[in-house]
Amino acid sequence: MDREKVEKPIHRGDFRLLLGMKYYEYKRKLQWIKMKKVFATNMGADLKHQIFSHQTPLLRKLKDVDMQYQYNKIVNLKIASKQLNGIILKPGEVFSYWYLIGKTTKRKGYVDGMVLNNGGFGPGIGGGICQMSNLIYWMTIHTPLKIIERHRHGFDVFPDANRTQPFGSGATCFYPHGDLMIQNTTNVPYQLKITVGEHNLEGEWRSSEPLNIHYQIIEKNHLMRPEYWGGYTRHNELFRQVFDSKGTMIDEEFVVSNSAIMMYSPFIDENNEG
Repeated sequence: MDREKVEKPIHRGDFRLLLGMKYYEYKRKLQWIKMKKVFATNMGADLKHQIFSHQTPLLRKLKDVDMQYQYNKIVNLKIASKQLNGIILKPGEVFSYWYLIGKTTKRKGYVDGMVLNNGGFGPGIGGGICQMSNLIYWMTIHTPLKIIERHRHGFDVFPDANRTQPFGSGATCFYPHGDLMIQNTTNVPYQLKITVGEHNLEGEWRSSEPLNIHYQIIEKNHLMRPEYWGGYTRHNELFRQVFDSKGTMIDEEFVVSNSAIMMYSPFIDENNEG
């Protein structure tokens, strides 16, 4: 594995950041106009077969993070999930996270949640709904659906205490230029279900037809590496093992490689976190 070179982060001025955001916002909205005909927008009754399901805890105590942001995140997730729950992804159609949710604003009822930015965190309207994009990405790589756009943070902010999935197995989203897009390249419809439960964010992909294979995600080549500029970076690769109905592995597919700047010591005692 050739390790991706990670340069020391560059701190740009507020004006340059604003110009950059406006530029990429324009590019994204132009793309949405061009792709409008292929976007999935219709809800429907539950399709018959569950293909994959997963859930993640709504409340997770994090060091130096006010728990109120966690409670506010639940408010935001409930609003955003209504735009996604039940969406039907027909053959050839594309699911766009932000095209369906739209901008998170106070007018829509969104409140301040935790937002990660340039290696730090702070309050932001609609913050916390990346938990939903993380969940959707993780579920999707356990299906035949195709990821056509996915992003992850360039910074690894929190250590692995209580982590149940490998590093780099999520997808961050930042409106509107950092989207999660999924295309149905199969010949049967799929359906996304998202529910904010009492304790967990719950999701599933359903389909009109059963799937005679299943997938398992594994991590390879994990590395925490010191950089010449003084920090540490983290790297890995994710692969997808394909099993037939008898449980025999029939293929192994590369999914993605990840690299991020670590914002904590790689030698930290995780039991002391939070």
